[in-house]
Amino acid sequence: MAQYLPIAQMVVAIFLILFILLQQRGTALGSAFGGEGEFYATRRGIQKKIFWATIVFGTLFIVLALLNLML
Repeated sequence: MAQYLPIAQMVVAIFLILFILLQQRGTALGSAFGGEGEFYATRRGIQKKIFWATIVFGTLFIVLALLNLML
């Protein structure tokens, strides 16, 4: 099982990167160039699912990293 942990962690890391990149922010690059972006938007539909998938994959990544350290 210990031989599959690094492979599983790499797969989870790739999905985590994809989910982070798929998340949309209202300000995008506007805040980098001085834009304020002072509004609140609720997540709905697919945005909410991507948000929760990011949390799940982030947690899974941390668990796999700790398992790699222990084994």
